[in-house]
Amino acid sequence: MESMGKKKPRPRRSFTPEFKAEIVELCQRGDRSVSQVAKDFDLTQTAVREWLKQAERDAGTGDDGLTTSEKDELTALRRENRRLREDVDILKRATAFFAKETR
Repeated sequence: MESMGKKKPRPRRSFTPEFKAEIVELCQRGDRSVSQVAKDFDLTQTAVREWLKQAERDAGTGDDGLTTSEKDELTALRRENRRLREDVDILKRATAFFAKETR
């Protein structure tokens, strides 16, 4: 039996950097609170606060987290690392195959 009042989780949405920058600017202006901006644009307060923190990091005034460019670089390096590991695995299997063939 389903419990009453339980909401379905909202599907994950993605937003453009321009949209996030606009939301951050609205919050930083001080005309409206974070909760009001989130409500007006049907966003979660948590998401808006995270965007604000990230904007501060990118500006060099935030905490010790990674900037957006550092996150992008880390993602690219992880992708390259994964590809190189796959290449090494293929080469190992090929070496083992040809070693068997020559015996």
